[in-house]
Amino acid sequence: MRRTGVALPLPPEDVAAPRPRSDWATLGKLLPYLWRYRVRVALALAFMIAAKAANVAVPVLLKQLVDSLSIKPGDAAALLVVPVGLLVAYAGLRLSTSLFTELRELVFAKATEGTARSISLQVFRHLHGLSLRFHLERQTGGMTRDIERGTRAVHSLVSYSLYSVVPTIIEVGMVLTLLAWKFDAMFAWITAAALVVYVSFTVGITEWRTQFRRRMNEMDAAAHTRAVDSLLNYETVKYFNNEDFEAKRYDQSLEKLRRAALKSQTTLSLLNTGQQLIIATALVAMLWRATQGVVDGRLTLGDLVMVNAFMIQLYIPLNFLGVLYREIKQSLTDLDKMFGLLAQHREVDDLPGAAPLQVTHGVLRFEHVSFAYESARPILYDVSFEIPAGRTVAVVGPSGAGKSTLARLLYRFYDASAGRISIDGQDVRQVTQASLRQAIGIVPQDTVLFNDTVEYNIAYGRPGASRQEVEAAARAAHIHGFIAAQPKGYDTMVGERGLKLSGGEKQRVAIARTLLKNPPILIFDEATSALDSANERAIQAELRSAAQGKTALVIAHRLSTVVDAHQIIVLDQGRVVERGAHAELLALNGRYAQMWRLQQSGDNSA
Repeated sequence: MRRTGVALPLPPEDVAAPRPRSDWATLGKLLPYLWRYRVRVALALAFMIAAKAANVAVPVLLKQLVDSLSIKPGDAAALLVVPVGLLVAYAGLRLSTSLFTELRELVFAKATEGTARSISLQVFRHLHGLSLRFHLERQTGGMTRDIERGTRAVHSLVSYSLYSVVPTIIEVGMVLTLLAWKFDAMFAWITAAALVVYVSFTVGITEWRTQFRRRMNEMDAAAHTRAVDSLLNYETVKYFNNEDFEAKRYDQSLEKLRRAALKSQTTLSLLNTGQQLIIATALVAMLWRATQGVVDGRLTLGDLVMVNAFMIQLYIPLNFLGVLYREIKQSLTDLDKMFGLLAQHREVDDLPGAAPLQVTHGVLRFEHVSFAYESARPILYDVSFEIPAGRTVAVVGPSGAGKSTLARLLYRFYDASAGRISIDGQDVRQVTQASLRQAIGIVPQDTVLFNDTVEYNIAYGRPGASRQEVEAAARAAHIHGFIAAQPKGYDTMVGERGLKLSGGEKQRVAIARTLLKNPPILIFDEATSALDSANERAIQAELRSAAQGKTALVIAHRLSTVVDAHQIIVLDQGRVVERGAHAELLALNGRYAQMWRLQQSGDNSA
C-alpha cells in the first residue's frame, strides 16, 4: 500500500515538458535582464567599434609601410623619418585594439555576471515556489544540469554575440566598404560571395548536426541523473549488493553518450573541412586578383599586403563561425530549458492581494475537507474537526488513512479539493503562504538534514539564533549531550541528508529545530517514531511542555504517545470514524479500542 503523503504521477498531458521556444523568443526573454545594464551595453559597443576601427586600420598602415620602403639606397633621412613614424603608429594601433577590447570586457563584465545572477536567482526562487507534486516527480540530476547549463548559456550568449559575432559583422562591413572604395568592386564582391557561401554552408550543416548535439546532451543529462540517483541511494545499493548492477546501468548510459559524442564529432569534422575549403578558395581568388593588379601596375605591393592582411583578419574570426553558431544555438537551447523551469505552473500560489495570516488565538478548523492527489484516488472524505486555541488534538489510524495528508494540506503543499481549512477564521488559501508557514512548526516523519553542521541544522528553525538559544533547544530535545560529546561539538558535519546521524539523532535535531522556531501552531508527524522507549518518554514530556499554550496537531501511529491529547481523531480510509478523549474511545469499544488492544498486546509480547 502506498503511503498517504506521496503524490502519484500526473497524467502524461500534465507533466509534458513545455514546448521549446523559437530562438528569437528565447532572446526576447533574455533582453529585459540585459536592459537593466543598457548604459554599459552602449559603452561596451562604443569600445568594440573603436577596437575594430583600429584593427581595420592596421592593414592600411601596413600598405603605407610597405610602399614607403620604395626609397633610394643611401637615403638615410627618409629611412629614419618615414618607416619609424609608421612603425610607431602601427604599435599604437595594435595597443589601441587590445586596450579598447579590454575596456569593452571590463565595462560589460558587470552586465554579464549580473544578468546570470538575476536569472539563476529567479529560477531558484521559482523552484522553491513550485508545488510539492513537482518536486516529487522531478529528476534532480537532470534539473540541476539544466540550471547549470542555463547559467553558463547566459555567459556564452553575451560573450559570443557581443565579443565575436557583432565585432565580426562590424569588421566585415568596414573591410567591404574599404575594398570597394579603395580598389575595384570585384574585391568586395569576391569577399561578399565567400561570406554568403561560408555562412550558408555553416548554418545549414550546423542545423543538420544540431540533432546529434542535442542527443549527446540528452545522453549526458541521463547519465548524470542516473549517477546522482544511485549515489543518493548509496545505502540501498549496499543493502542489496548491487554495485555491479548500478555500474552496468551507468555504463549503458555512458555508452549511449559515447556513440552520440562520436556522431557529433564526425559531423563537426565535416563542417570544419568545408569551411576551410571555402575560405581557401576565396583567399586564392583575392590574392590572384591583387597579384594581377600589381603586375598590371594598377596596385602596389602595399595594396597586395593590405588585401592579404584583410583576408587573414577576416579568416580568423570566420574560422570559428561554425563553432560560434553551434554554441549560440546550444546556448539558446540551454537557456530555453532554464526559462522552461520558470514557465512551470505553480499549482499552489498566493491569491492576488493575499494578506498575511494574523494569529490571535490559534484556533484551527478542518471543515468538510476532501482531497485527492488525482481524481481516481481520493484520500480524504468530508473530514471535519477543530483544535481549540492552546489544545492538542491527535490524529491516529492505520497506514494509508490520510493522516500525513492533513499536515500537507495545512501547510498548503496542496489545496483541498473541497471544504476549507482555517486558522482563527482565516481560510489558509486566502493568506500568504510565507505568513502561514511562519506560524506553523513541524517535526516531520521523515527527517532530512542539510549537509552542514549540527548547529546550522538546528538554527535553521530560526536563522540568526544565538549559540545559547541553539543549545537550549538541543537540551530540550535531549541531544545536547550527544553533540557535546563529538570532537567538533556543534560544528560536527551531519553529511548529505544527515546520513552521518542515526534515525533517532536526526529526529531529535528536527525536534530541536522546531522548538527553536517556537511558532503558535505545532505539528508532530510521528515525531518520536525513530526513538527508543526511554528517549521517547523523555522527549514526549518536552513536547508536551513545548505545546503548552500552543495549538498542536499530533499525527501518531503509536497510541501510547497520544493518550494525554485533549481529543483523539480516528481516521480510517480517509474518514473520521471516531473522536474523543482516550478513556472515552476505549469505552466505545470501537476502532480505537481495537487498535489499542492490538498495540498493547504487541508491546507486552515484546
